[in-house]
This record gives sequence, structure tokens and C-alpha cells, in this order.
Amino acid sequence: MIPIVLIGAAGRMGRAVAEALVGADNLCLKARIERPETPAPGGGVGAWGHDPSAVVARGDVVVEFSSPAGAGAAAQLCAERGAALVSGTTGLGTAEEEALRAAARRVAIVRAANFSLGVLALRRALASALAAVPGSWDVEIVERHHRHKQDAPSGTALQLAQDAASRRGYPADALRLGRSGRVGPRPEAEIGIHSLRGGTWVGDHAVVLAGRGEWLELRHVAEDRGAFAQGVLAAVGFVATAAPGFYTLEDVAGAAAQ
Repeated sequence: MIPIVLIGAAGRMGRAVAEALVGADNLCLKARIERPETPAPGGGVGAWGHDPSAVVARGDVVVEFSSPAGAGAAAQLCAERGAALVSGTTGLGTAEEEALRAAARRVAIVRAANFSLGVLALRRALASALAAVPGSWDVEIVERHHRHKQDAPSGTALQLAQDAASRRGYPADALRLGRSGRVGPRPEAEIGIHSLRGGTWVGDHAVVLAGRGEWLELRHVAEDRGAFAQGVLAAVGFVATAAPGFYTLEDVAGAAAQ
């Protein structure tokens, strides 16, 4: 059995992962961790606590959906204890990204802004579409999430934009977050990202490729966080036996296909 320590267990994704673990083969929820100010709900499998350092041990897989600071701290703890890490927090800054990269030199880490296999298919479809249309076609991204989401744009929207910018050879400052006022003609080497927040949207990402007299839209809609949780469990199974390194969902999907 692979023991799992779930950090951010009371959050939306934490609850979805815990539910997906019920009855999962070869996986067991060792502990659920939340911030001290967050009351631990009763019931369920896995002891509740506030200090991951009290429970994380060699051979564990830590799954974290917490905060940027929590992601960096989890990476450092995993490196010290010899535990693998599956990290899904979005909105990380440079310091947190560097902490994960540094920890990956000692332990296996799977890092993804979105664990949906459907979003992975969207990224692959976008690569194919960009290769098939003229380079003059404009790229715009619209993402929708629930009103409580902390970061904007979403990590998935940024990943899609970075994918497109890399394939097009655009500069690092090609991303434009929304528009207002008199902005003038749209530069060719630009990717617009537009964030909607409201209601209970779980996750909706649309990429629009607009050409002269025609346009193409690629879209993924998540209706339930259980879709993300299944990707997390696949990542847990992968990272539990992987060599130290920094991995993505592409690596997880590639290993499953072999």
C-alpha cells in the first residue's frame, strides 16, 4: 500500500482526492493536514492534523493542494524526509517554483496546474491546431472558475498560453491579461487571457484561434472535481516508484500508456 499524506485536505480538491481514495487499490490515506485555523471535520479515513512534519516519513507520497507557501514548504519537507510529492497548488511565485525544482533533485515530484486528462488532451489538440493553421492566426484564451478561486488567470490558462507562445516563438511578454480602454490594433505576437469568476464553475478553458474570415475554438469543461482527482491518483502511483526528478502529467500519461 502507498501511504498518502494529504495537505489542504479540507479544500475543494483535498475533499475530492479523499473521496477518490475510498476503495482505491494499493493506496491508503495516512493523514489529512489543514491549517490550524481550519477546523477538522469529523469522520473519514486518515488522522487529521495541522503539522505535516509530524507525520511525513520516507516512502510516503505527499499530495498538496494548499497555498504557494504551503507548496514550497511541502517540497522542502519531502526532500528532507525522502517522501515523494504530487503538487497541484496554482499561483506559485518564483521562490516556490525554485523550492520545488531544488527538492526534485532529491525526491520525485509531479507538478501540474491541472490534473485533468481532458486538459492534457486539450494541450495536445492545441499543439496540432497551431501546426495546422497559419502563423498569422490570433490566439485568445477565456477561462471560467468559481467565485472563490484565489488566483487569476488560472494556472491552466497560463500553461495553455505558454504552450502557444513557445510554439509560435513569441517573446516572454506576449501574454496580455484582459483589455480595457483604447488599446490600439492587436499586436500579432500577443496572446490574450480573459478570466471570468462567478457561481460554481469548476473549470472551463477555451482557446480561440482566429483567422481571416474563420475561427476555431478548442474547449474543455470540467463538471466535477472528481475528474481532477483521478489524475492525481494516477500521479501518486507514478511518483511512488519514480527516480528523483521533476515530472509533469505528460510523464504520468506516457508511463500509463506503456
